[in-house]
Amino acid sequence: MVDCLDYKQTHRYTNLFLDYLEQNKTVKPFFNRFPHIKNFEFQINEKLKNFNPSNRKILVDVLNNQYGKIKTSKLTLNNIDLLQKNNTFTITTGHQLNLFTGPIYTFYKIISVINTCRDLKLSFPKYNFVPIFWLASEDHDFEEINHFNFKNKKLEWTSDKASGAVGELKICSFSKVYNELKTLLPQNDNSAYLLSLFEDSYLKHANLSDATLYLYNELFKDYGLVLLEPNHPKLKSCIKNYIKSEVFDQKMHYNTSKATDQLLENNYHKQVTPRKINLFYKTNNLRERIIYRNDKFYVNNTDISFNKSEIESEIENHPECFSPNALFRPLYQEVLLPNLSYIGGAGELSYWLQLKSSFQSYGVTFPMLQMRNSALLFSKKTHKKLNKLEVGINNLFLPQTELTNQHTKRISKIKIDFSDCKQHLSKQFKSLYELAEKTDKTFLNAVAAQEKKQHNGLDKLEKRLLKAQKRKLDDELKRLTKIQNELFPEGNLQERHSNFFEFYVSYGKELIPKLIKNLNPFDFCFSLIELETIPKTIEKEFFNNSN
Repeated sequence: MVDCLDYKQTHRYTNLFLDYLEQNKTVKPFFNRFPHIKNFEFQINEKLKNFNPSNRKILVDVLNNQYGKIKTSKLTLNNIDLLQKNNTFTITTGHQLNLFTGPIYTFYKIISVINTCRDLKLSFPKYNFVPIFWLASEDHDFEEINHFNFKNKKLEWTSDKASGAVGELKICSFSKVYNELKTLLPQNDNSAYLLSLFEDSYLKHANLSDATLYLYNELFKDYGLVLLEPNHPKLKSCIKNYIKSEVFDQKMHYNTSKATDQLLENNYHKQVTPRKINLFYKTNNLRERIIYRNDKFYVNNTDISFNKSEIESEIENHPECFSPNALFRPLYQEVLLPNLSYIGGAGELSYWLQLKSSFQSYGVTFPMLQMRNSALLFSKKTHKKLNKLEVGINNLFLPQTELTNQHTKRISKIKIDFSDCKQHLSKQFKSLYELAEKTDKTFLNAVAAQEKKQHNGLDKLEKRLLKAQKRKLDDELKRLTKIQNELFPEGNLQERHSNFFEFYVSYGKELIPKLIKNLNPFDFCFSLIELETIPKTIEKEFFNNSN
């Protein structure tokens, strides 16, 4: 079973994102083209005019060097070679270097780029399309990436040397996480593979970038995914002029601030706040903001500073020392890659919507913004339980109190709705109001106060009746909330909490092909996917272990 839910029905997304999906007129000025298949040909033509083809050779040279460290598929190597050709374009997503891939939505991002490239090749056979995963290796928020969840257990990598770009962090203290994971997993072949993958990724590589590159390559190499580590001197050399412009002209701050104000005027919330200079200065174990004041450029929290000629020389000779923040990184990506669309989550696309005018000021083609696939995965067993309760999967997206209230009212043999009583009460007070009109104002106020008091009394009685019925139906409600808690851990969307191996231990190598088959990148809805029945020998062991 695969079904689709409108994003509005999930009650989890902002008005800005929902209006973008509907191509509301208030949002149209902030994006280039909506990512319908038919629009990609226009995007190709625009990108051909604005893209510097000399970047292709640099890109391919760096990728070949990067992949020289690992064994990958012929399909991935062929995709790297194709990037040298002017009729080859990329579809890109990216993410932080979360431990063991982090939440499963990173898989949905990757699957979205893979499937988009497949569909585009069918529609535009004279062009080539390469799926790219951009490793956000220069981020430095260690607390965001140093853990992953297994059911209700948080497995965390601790380090007292977590400074600078996370991709450069040395791998250490991973044996503790590995041993903890080993005790939690059920005993089966799928678990053995996951433990081996974890060991080969994190216990046999020097830094977090290399470990992450190896991990994703092992999982997705058969689909031609190309992983790009952008923290490289040759790649940074492609954007030297843009770095200089950001340092001296600060166009991104001006344009993004203006776009943000326009969004706020339309009652949307801003996603990120631009800085005067949207770059960090990066060296070994250091990544700090560049701040301009009193005609000098200072590196925050250090003694490092530059005058204008010094920082210009530093950019020219050492562009690798300049690290983009969340706003400048999209520009770096689109200058470097022959890219057509960026695939991301709702939050990501919302901050990209602040950037179109900045791209225009730099003369860089703004990519199409494509929502990644979103999904809720559940077993056949769970689906049967819900059918028995006569509850649809879509109802589980409600807040738990609302879910249990609705279910109680639906299954209760007593009608828990005092609307008729309230209507009858209002009719009774109508004659009192007619009488009050014939006397003074104080009596009229007394009638209104009494009506409100009695309506409030009925509201309280209705709530007490609901509460009493919930106690009476406690067993069924517990079964319902247990299912909701399993599919929405800690009240969060499953995709933002659960790691892929929670499903891989049960479904093994069939998991990724099934997701690729059932996720359509152009549906733009929230998918509800029933996975294959778990073999009984595994099912008993796994579910007993997780309860």
